[in-house]
Amino acid sequence: MNEVRALLREAAQTSPQDETDLSAVLAGGRRRVRRRRLVVVGAVAAVAAAGTAVAVVAPGGTDPDRVAEHRVPRPDGPVLRLSDAGRAVAGRDYERVAAFTNKNLVWKNGRTFDGVTEDGQILIVELANDITNQARLALRDPATGRDDWLPDIAPQLRPRPISLGRDRLVFSVDEGLDVPLRTLVLDRATRTWSQRTWPGLPSSESYATATGPDGRLYVGVRASAGSPPPGGWPTGPDGEAEDAGGEGDTYDLWSVSLTDSSDVRDEGLRVGSFDFTDTALVWSAATNGTNDRIHVRDLATGAEHDFDPRSGKRCNLLGFSATGDRIVLGQYCGTYDDGRDDRVQVLTTQGRTVTTLQGDSIDGGLADGGTGGGGHLVAVQAWSGAEEGTYVYDLATDRFLRLTDSVSTYSVGGPTPAGELLVGTAYGEGKAQDPDPGMDLGSTQTLIRWAS
Repeated sequence: MNEVRALLREAAQTSPQDETDLSAVLAGGRRRVRRRRLVVVGAVAAVAAAGTAVAVVAPGGTDPDRVAEHRVPRPDGPVLRLSDAGRAVAGRDYERVAAFTNKNLVWKNGRTFDGVTEDGQILIVELANDITNQARLALRDPATGRDDWLPDIAPQLRPRPISLGRDRLVFSVDEGLDVPLRTLVLDRATRTWSQRTWPGLPSSESYATATGPDGRLYVGVRASAGSPPPGGWPTGPDGEAEDAGGEGDTYDLWSVSLTDSSDVRDEGLRVGSFDFTDTALVWSAATNGTNDRIHVRDLATGAEHDFDPRSGKRCNLLGFSATGDRIVLGQYCGTYDDGRDDRVQVLTTQGRTVTTLQGDSIDGGLADGGTGGGGHLVAVQAWSGAEEGTYVYDLATDRFLRLTDSVSTYSVGGPTPAGELLVGTAYGEGKAQDPDPGMDLGSTQTLIRWAS
C-alpha cells in the first residue's frame, strides 16, 4: 500500500531507478496479474518482475461472452463513489508527520520511505546510483529528522519489510523465481543482522507471507496458477486485455519460526489470499481471479465458518486484508462501454457487506496496522481524470475523504502502525511513459497520522 507536515528536508539525492515502469505496465487492463504497484529496482529485477506480468491478448476485438457491452453494474449492498468523498483538511482530519521528495525516479536511485516501526521510526532505504543498486537502511526520528544508519547488509540484496517491530526488523529478500525463501533479521538491541532460511519449506516460484499473532511467519507456497484461455485474453472496449472472471491462483499454507530454521509446519490449508486479525485467520478460496468463498477460523477455538462475499461473477480478487471484524477486498470486475469496474469491498467477518467503494481505474486496501495490527484506514488510489488522487475510508467512523489530488506512478512504502499511512504524490512530470533525460520525474512521499 504509500506516502502529506512540513518537509524535514528536500532530497539532496534522488530515488529508485524504475526504467521499466511496472505500474504503467500492470495498470492497463491486465488486472489479473497486478496485485500492487511496486517500484522495481535494477534491470534484472525489472525483467524478472515484468516476466510475471505478461498477459496474452487475443486479436479481433471483444468477446461477447466475456465483455459486457453496456454500463458498469452496481454492486450488492451500500456503494460509495469517489464523488461521494469529502475533502480531508490538515490539522482537522490528519497531521503531516514527515515528507521526502525524490525529484528523479527514472534516471537515478536515491532514498525512499519504506515503512514505520512500531515505535514510530521511519524506515529509509537508500539505493546506490550505480549498477550495484546497493541498499543502505536507516531509521529516522520524525521529531528531529535525525537518521540512524544501520549496519550494512550484503551487496545486491533488496530488502522488503515484513515486520518492523520494537525489537527486530524482518525483511524478505528478492532473489528471483523458484528459490528458497530467505529473510534478513536485524536485532535492534545488538544491531546485528542474521539471515534465515528453512530447509523444510518447499521452494516456490512465488510466495505470499503474513506474520501471525503468534509471531510466526505464515508462508503461502504456490500450488496452482490461473492461465489465459486458449487463444489468449479477449480485448475490452478500451483495447486492453479483458480478463475479468479469470481463473484464480492458490497456495499451500505453511508457517515457520523466525528464530529456528528447523521449525517448519505444514498448516494443511489450501488458500488464495490470507491475512490475520488479532483473533482469526481469514482466507479466500482463490486469489488473482474470481473468488466465491471467504473463510474465517477462530485462533482460540479453531471454529470455522465461510461465506460467499457476493463480489460479482466477474470480479478478480487482487488485494486482501483483514483487521478487527472487517475484511477488505480489492477487485477488478471488468471493462464496460462507460468505463472500468474497479472495487474495494468492505465486509464483516460474518459476511455482511459494509460498503463497496467503486470507480474507474482505482485500487486500494488496508493502509495501516502492518506493524502491530489494529489498522482502520483503507487507502484508495484513483489513477486518472479529474478524480485522480488518494482517498481514505475510515473503518472506525465510515468517513470517506479525499486526501490528495495526484498519485505518483512510483508507488513505494511499507507497513505502518495503526492510524498512520504513507502517501505518494507525483513530482514534476512524473507520469511520462517515455521520459526525456531533462524531465523531472519524481515522487513526494508523506507520512500521515490520521485523526481518530
